[in-house]
Formats: sequence, structure tokens, C-alpha cells
Amino acid sequence: MNFQDLKIKILERIKVEKEQKVLQKEREKFHKKVLSEEKAHKKEEHIDDSNAFISLKHINKIYDNHVQAVFDFNLNISSHEFIVLVGPSGCGKSTTLRMIAGLEEITSGDLFIDGVYANELPPKDRNIGMVFQSYALYPHMTVYENMAFGLKVNHVKKDEIEKRVLKAAEILQITEYLNRKPSALSGGQCQRVALGRAIVRDAKVFLMDEPLSNLDAKLRVQMRSEIVKLHKALNTTTIYVTHDQIEAMTMASRIVVMNKGYIQQIGTPEEIYSHPINTFVATFIGSPAMNIIKVKLDENKLIFNNGLTLFLKEDFNNILKDFYNKEIEKELAKVENYKNLYFERFINSRSFKKLKENISSFNEVKEEALKVGLDENIISESNIDLLNNKIHIDFIKKQIKSLTKDLEKYIELISKTLQNLTFFEVNENKYEELNKVYLTFIKEFLYLSNSEENIDLQKLNKLIKDLKKAKENKTEEVLFGIRPEDIDLGENDESFKVNIEVRELLGSEYYIHFNLNNQDFISKIEANIPLKEGDVVSMHFNKDKIHIFDLLTEERIF
Repeated sequence: MNFQDLKIKILERIKVEKEQKVLQKEREKFHKKVLSEEKAHKKEEHIDDSNAFISLKHINKIYDNHVQAVFDFNLNISSHEFIVLVGPSGCGKSTTLRMIAGLEEITSGDLFIDGVYANELPPKDRNIGMVFQSYALYPHMTVYENMAFGLKVNHVKKDEIEKRVLKAAEILQITEYLNRKPSALSGGQCQRVALGRAIVRDAKVFLMDEPLSNLDAKLRVQMRSEIVKLHKALNTTTIYVTHDQIEAMTMASRIVVMNKGYIQQIGTPEEIYSHPINTFVATFIGSPAMNIIKVKLDENKLIFNNGLTLFLKEDFNNILKDFYNKEIEKELAKVENYKNLYFERFINSRSFKKLKENISSFNEVKEEALKVGLDENIISESNIDLLNNKIHIDFIKKQIKSLTKDLEKYIELISKTLQNLTFFEVNENKYEELNKVYLTFIKEFLYLSNSEENIDLQKLNKLIKDLKKAKENKTEEVLFGIRPEDIDLGENDESFKVNIEVRELLGSEYYIHFNLNNQDFISKIEANIPLKEGDVVSMHFNKDKIHIFDLLTEERIF
């Protein structure tokens, strides 16, 4: 490595470290603000108006190192539902479950269980049964003793304990193992004991955190169906966490797909599979994953690199226009919400409080200035009746919403007034104090409304600008998506030739790998036709099943 390369590497590292420090500082500031707001919120009355059995409202989780794991999580769960939280490692699904269980503190937001505000309820008072990845069985106790332990701790009568344990053992078909110790059980049997321990609590809610991940593939399939049967037999509400999309699809009444701490989509397995909201959901749900490639768009035609042309619906341009209108509207709402959020922060900021404290001082100076002949119009325009706090706040709100050039005029008038006060040598100390306050005020105010200084606003405004451009100029590229089972063998007007690169036989079907647009594609084909690697075959897409995603946002157009 030469000196120049080393220098570039060092500079890049310094830049990254600097960015990380800035990010950490912003996180710390935001964390403190959230904690302060939540402290005030806890003093308010908490009423659940959702009519849901479990309701999570604006739940956020920020750890002590200021890293946020869950962002604005909102979900209403009806009684007897089987909800599955699914997503990759680190997406926040287990953290969310642990907050419901009471094992993790909720940083901000409200949790209601059966209409009761549960944020500060200890786990034992939430009437929940928990099953986790590790069986957590006491090795020195028998199966019976493990299942009965929690009831004994809660001083349940001996005959009631026996009744519950025997009933749960019968449901789980582990009666013959009650006198055995965990070391004498298989993985599946241990998992049943863990389930039994939750059942005997007679809980209203079951929470399960990847309970099948330690089992082999065959046993997982068996236990999946057993857990669903158990859920129906007990008629409880179940929240189940997994990274396995097959478990989610086969077990859930509704699925919550998560990524990077955010909810991506909530829906039934059929809705999630057939109408994924974005490319993340499309590729995460389904096995093999949906094929997605970039293609050219010309009016209502999709053009592939190999010359294939697919004609879309005649009203596709209207669909595209409606999509961009909705996306622009959605992003504008985000900008508005973002500004309102910052406005609330600003109103509670030190500089604004200091400004309000100095309102009386400013008006005292104004009176003194009038005595020495300063133009009253300049003063009245510049402070906009600072004695009237409501007018002042309304003015700021107006500026944040409209972002007009009035702000510059306002700042100019304030500056001019202060300069005139100095010129007439009216109370110089008060001038210095007020000048400092207003400079801070202006700086923070500008941060709210100036995308050049506010990185988050800058990103949102850029996205809106790009969306408008895509709408006006008609985007030239989109993302084309098709599931493997929707690519069929055979010729038609829109078929194409492919060379089979890899053929995987899975009993009754093949996974056929081929190249399209310089990207690996997979097709799921019935195995009743003999195929081998190197064969050239004709294929076509089921046009009723294709998906089009926006290249910019990766959101589904249709």
C-alpha cells in the first residue's frame, strides 16, 4: 500500500469516526428527550380506546447506550388471535415480545393487556405464559415438578396443582414422562414440558420466542402443527416470534413483518404473500424468495435485456400516477410530522424558555427606545407583540409550515431593532443579553426549516423531489417481481428461451435456476417432465401474478 492510499484510508476512517460521534450525540439527545416526555406522559391518565385484547401504542425501545431497537410499534391484537412477529436477526421482534412480557422496560409508548395499562405491571401480574428458545427446565426436578414449580411458588393448593399438571400433560401427551427428569427426554419432549409449564398457569396470553429453533427439521414440522392445535384447544391469545417465514406462514392468523426495528407490513399470510408492500417483504416471505430484477419501462411495456417485452395493463400509466401521488402525499405528511415534532421540542427547549423569560426585558427596552425617538413601527414589526405568547407561537408554527421568506424578514427586523438600540446606547447590557438569546433562537429555528442543516429533513425533501420528478417525467426503470411458482414451462406470445444452469429435485418439483437480465432466476416446476442441466427450454410468466415495485422507494406499485 502506497502513502496516498494509506492517507485516503486514514481520512476515510477519521470521517467515519466523526460521523459516528455526531450520530451518538444525536441519539443521546433524542433519548433524553424521549425519557423526559415519557416521564410527563406517565402522570397522565391512560385509557385504552382500541377495544383490542392487547394494544401496543407508539412503543419505542431505546437502550442505555442510546441505540434504538424498536421504532413507533403500533399493533392491536384481538382475543384468541395467533400473531407471529417475523423478521431477520436484530429486527426488534424478540425485544417487542420481552416488552409485552415485562422482561424489558418500555422506553416510551403504552401497552394495554385486557384493557389494563400494563407498562409498569410486573410480569407475574400480567397473566401470561412464556415459552422461550431454551427450555429452561430444572435438571434436578422431574417433569411433574418442573410443570408445578410456578404454581407452588404462587401458593396454589396441592390438589389444584395436580389437577392442572395432569390436564396439561394429557393435552401434550407427556403423561408417561411425568416422573422422568429432563436428561431422559428428547428435544421435542423437553419443548412439550416447557409448553406444559406455561399451560398450567391458566394464562390468557401465550408468548413464544423461537421455541422450535433448537429442534431438527422433521420435529419442527410436527411441533408447528401441535402448537396450532394447542392454541385452538386452549382458546388463548398467542404471540409467537420467529425468523422462519415458513413457521409464520403456516401458523399465524396474522403476520407482523419487521426489519431494522420498524413494522414493514401487517396482514394475513395470504395478504402478505400475495400483496407484499415492498421488496423486503416480497423477498423475505416465500421460499424460494421472489425473483426481483430491474427492467426498462416504456409507457405500458416492460423491456428486458434479452429482448423480451411484456405488455402491462392499458391503464398502467394511471396506476403509476396514482402511486406517485400517494407516495408524495405520504412523504409530505412525514415532513409535516417531523417539523411538528421538532416544533414541540423547540417550544420546550432552553433557548425558547429563555426567550420567553426575556420578553418582558425586551419590552422594557422598547419603552426606553421609544423615549429616545426610535421608530415605533420598526419595533412593533420586529417583535410581533412579544407580550402575546400565543401570537408568537402561532407565528413560529406558520413559519415552520410555510417556510416562506418572511422568516428572513423577521430576522432582519430583529437584527435592525437591536442595532438601533445599540446605536441609541439604550441599556447596552440588556442588548447583549437579548442579542445572545435571539441568535440562539434564530439558529435553532433555522435548523427546523432549513434542509441544508437538518439531515433528516434533507433526505425527506430529496425523496419528495425525486418522486415528483419520476411522476412528471415518467420513470424509465422499475423493479419487476415474480414468484418462482409463477414461471411456467411452455410457449406463448411472451415466452422466452433459457438455459437450465442448475436443477434441484425436491421430490414432486424442480427448482430450476437460469439467467435473466444477468441475474439468477429460480422457477418452481412440477417434476413430471424430465429436465436436466444444459437443457434449453421455453418459459413464460403468469402475468396475473407479476409485481411491479418503484425503483426509488422499493414500494409495490401493483
